[in-house]
Amino acid sequence: MIVDCAIYQDGRRTDGPADFSDALDEARKSGDAFLWIGLHEPTEREFDLVRHEFGLHPLAIEDALRAHQRPKLEVYDDSLFAVLKPVVYESSSDTVSADELMVFIGDSFVVTVRHGDSAPLADVRSRLEADPQILAHGPTAVLYAISDAVVDHYIDVAGELQVDLEELETEVFAPSGSGDSSNTAASIYTFKRQVLEFRRATGPLTAPMTRLAGAGVPFVHQEAQPFFRDVADHLTRVNEQVEGLDRLLSDILSAHLAQMGVRQNDDMRKISAWAAMAAVPTMVAGIYGMNFDHMPELHWGWTYPAVILFMTLAVVGLHRQFKRRGWL
Repeated sequence: MIVDCAIYQDGRRTDGPADFSDALDEARKSGDAFLWIGLHEPTEREFDLVRHEFGLHPLAIEDALRAHQRPKLEVYDDSLFAVLKPVVYESSSDTVSADELMVFIGDSFVVTVRHGDSAPLADVRSRLEADPQILAHGPTAVLYAISDAVVDHYIDVAGELQVDLEELETEVFAPSGSGDSSNTAASIYTFKRQVLEFRRATGPLTAPMTRLAGAGVPFVHQEAQPFFRDVADHLTRVNEQVEGLDRLLSDILSAHLAQMGVRQNDDMRKISAWAAMAAVPTMVAGIYGMNFDHMPELHWGWTYPAVILFMTLAVVGLHRQFKRRGWL
């Protein structure tokens, strides 16, 4: 559906015709105005009118309708098409989800298509309308403001993930015996999937932002290049943080598996030590439990206490040896 439609002249919102075609003609005639249309999850029928009026490329229309696209920048004859993936961090469930935002800019028009509810378009439009000096630069200013808002939110999400990673490190490197190892491994794997989802949104966006920061991109004002370079720098910092998170998660998972191996070895040593201590009295009792008629020491009066004393001393001696070696 159409969320908003307005003509902006000299950076200020003005009332214009309700018809797209008339509004676009009016914006182009003035020479210093442009039309900005915002759509939210439009159907193919709803998008047909926009496609015909603005002459958008069929491939870009297909991408905008179907969504599930990687961040990218495409240049067509009559428009520039950009795909961004805003992300949402749910603190209650510690999960990262990504929506999609498509931006068409051309001769005196901007068309934004939003899939999901996390795109910051309402805030971007309000902020731009409050600063006519920036909005006066036309469609390029809108593309920059949207890109800047999306990347700035990436920085916030990266900070939240860093906090979660520190909590996970504390859990993994807690004293032995605290916490469930299987739950910890599942937490690490789940967290790694969240980082991967975040990386799918930030990584592919590097090439489009670098391209916008350079020269020769149609429908992008040359004076906007330093601003897009600033966005590209912020995105580079985010990607470095994401790569660092991914590496640390791999190291934490390896450390956790190593800890589990050490704990299993400790358990096996304890079991072996107790089995060895139980083997001595078992062996002695097994020998004296054999049903032979002619066995020495069976009729001696001190045999029973001597055997009990021997088994006790043997077990105590083994226990002290294992204790000294750290097996118990």
